[in-house]
Amino acid sequence: MSVKTIYSVGIIKQKAKELVSKGLISRQQPIYTLCNFIPAGEWHTIEIELEFNGYLLRDHIIDLIQPETWED
Repeated sequence: MSVKTIYSVGIIKQKAKELVSKGLISRQQPIYTLCNFIPAGEWHTIEIELEFNGYLLRDHIIDLIQPETWED
């Protein structure tokens, strides 16, 4: 019996931020790039969660993660 992870939009955003900070993906890549880092059997659940929250898979990663704030 396999255990599936539950992905909220917050967890997906956190994963995207982590991958961007590690340089594994770019902010300009489409959200569907995340599927390369998610187990194949769980991607459909993520896709549904993203669409439920108004994100399209063709949107950019930067649209998913919160804008960064810069301080002087």
